[in-house]
Amino acid sequence: MRTIIFRTVAPYLTALMVLFSIFVLLRGHNEPGGGFIGGLIAASALAIYGIACGVAPVRRAIVFHPMSISAFGLFLSALAGLPSLLLHQSYMTSQWISFPFFDVEVDLSTPMVFDIGVYLVVVGAIASIALALEERESD
Repeated sequence: MRTIIFRTVAPYLTALMVLFSIFVLLRGHNEPGGGFIGGLIAASALAIYGIACGVAPVRRAIVFHPMSISAFGLFLSALAGLPSLLLHQSYMTSQWISFPFFDVEVDLSTPMVFDIGVYLVVVGAIASIALALEERESD
């Protein structure tokens, strides 16, 4: 289904979906959302782009191999638990740090780092599967 309209709209739709997936990721601990559903939205965006434009442009757009993205996400998720161990608490106990940034108080937390890791795992794994299926289909 590579119509001219679909090929024209797909890059804009992909960008919008990735932006929305980041929004869902960042609001995840306070409201519905998080790394898993945000990653599914981003992987769906890459799949749409792959259907419209082919696998090669998607691979150029994501720069890294999808499984490398997934492995880095897994590493990041595991790393999110280390600050609690350094403070002699149970693994994955939430840790928070606040700092001022242009007159705004910014809160960073280990659950957010964990969610970003989950996001990357889901994007990498689902994108890898989708791209492999699309390559197989185009052969």
